[in-house]
Amino acid sequence: MIIGSISENKDKEKRISITPEISKKYIASGFEVIIENNIGDHLGIDDSDFIKEGCKIEKKEDITKKSDILLQVSLPSKDNFKNFKEKNILIGNFDVNNNKEIIDSIKMKSSIFSLELLPRITRAQSMDILSSQANLAGYKAVIDSFALFKKAIPMMMTAAGTVPASKVLVVGAGVAGLQAIATAKRMGAIVFATDVRLASKEQVESLGGKFLSVEGSENLETEGGYAKEASEDFKKKQEELLAETLKKIDIVICTALIPGKKAPKILNESMINNMQPGSVIFDLAASQGGNAAFTKADEIVENNGVIIVGESTILNKLPVSASNLYAKNLYNFVLNLYDNKNKKININMEDEIISKTLVK
Repeated sequence: MIIGSISENKDKEKRISITPEISKKYIASGFEVIIENNIGDHLGIDDSDFIKEGCKIEKKEDITKKSDILLQVSLPSKDNFKNFKEKNILIGNFDVNNNKEIIDSIKMKSSIFSLELLPRITRAQSMDILSSQANLAGYKAVIDSFALFKKAIPMMMTAAGTVPASKVLVVGAGVAGLQAIATAKRMGAIVFATDVRLASKEQVESLGGKFLSVEGSENLETEGGYAKEASEDFKKKQEELLAETLKKIDIVICTALIPGKKAPKILNESMINNMQPGSVIFDLAASQGGNAAFTKADEIVENNGVIIVGESTILNKLPVSASNLYAKNLYNFVLNLYDNKNKKININMEDEIISKTLVK
């Protein structure tokens, strides 16, 4: 069977879905691998690195015609689908909620799997693209926000006096948030965190953070482990708690998302207006509207002395690490699809991993 991948739109997406290391694994598992030329040149990965592992370099049109399985990061443009091999398989991270019309309009007999829909079960952890990529996003958000902050992060005791440790608040203690907490703590910050899921409290505290909980709150967690929308009463109590806390906070990392919906607005205008000038808000939820009132996607704005960063493509700043993890996630998903005994793809709809991610 042939596995292929064509170049992404490099102006928007720097990650790739097959690396030389992973292509070697596919070939060892009995697949043939074909990729478009210069697919990884922007990452310092030369075509010769792929060829050395046994890959073949071909034209885009030939790859889409020949591939039994096409691996991508984002949804290919519609022009590419007209060349697709009949009954092939397309796997990637296709943002189904925003691309549903495009996917439904594709007139072909291919099977499309979008891995952001993976169920949160133990067996799917090695395929979980959201977790692997969010981990990097949480780390990078802290690094970039610290670079913008004009004070030292750890406490420093000097002959000239003591520099106090900076205070960081992480909004949303999912994978990105927990990595942000861990990174900020390692760099010497005092870290606070808040989340609507009470189960997060133990995780936050295990990393050395202080969990801010709303008095009398219920656990707002879905069966799949995601956050669900809070009640108006909860939102009001959360606002009161955050309003006081934010007056003392230097850096806020926003990571709160609800799958399939706009990001919850957690930091309102009055909260931000009362923050200390020079503070930084780094909003990783910008692509879904942002958690902060003044967030603009892919822009840095200043309000009353507070810097607000709206980040929607942060993984493009760590494309090599992100590609390595993403490619491994896809490799594990392909192995789950592949019937090694009969050397064919088996779309077993009784497998929750397959049934939940199949979108067409």
